[in-house]
Amino acid sequence: MVSVELARILRDRGLKWRPAQYDVFFIPDRGLDDRVFVLSDLTVDVQQLAGGAAITFNGAVEWSLDSILHGEVVWLPTEAQLRALLGERLVALTRAEGEYVCTVDVGGEVVEYRDSGASNAYGQAVLALLQLGLLDPLVPELDAIGPFGRESSPDYSGF
Repeated sequence: MVSVELARILRDRGLKWRPAQYDVFFIPDRGLDDRVFVLSDLTVDVQQLAGGAAITFNGAVEWSLDSILHGEVVWLPTEAQLRALLGERLVALTRAEGEYVCTVDVGGEVVEYRDSGASNAYGQAVLALLQLGLLDPLVPELDAIGPFGRESSPDYSGF
């Protein structure tokens, strides 16, 4: 998954997240930035509350957080989700000089984005497409690929 810093930038630049099972996120600015959470049907879930969509924590006994609004957390997209966002624009992911190189087609021009981690290289390419208005939205059936490659069929009603 991308770094916390890049995840914040992606969110702030308009990357939309429709929470689905096995998605990974963190809670910023509450002393929990170094902890990641995974949406699952057992302990962390998405529910509709009076204030809107909320991420609920069921059985979290070590601290008292029952729920938090969707807009208050930051999604940490996985490599699979970032590749899905890049779609047909993704040309290749290679290694060169100790870095991952994500090559994408940006309106007929081939551009490289480099980072020491593959996820961040993908994330930088996604950020560039966001800034250029070239990012296609995720297809709901395909954007729920979790950190272990599992797929789910998320319910997007209410989002």
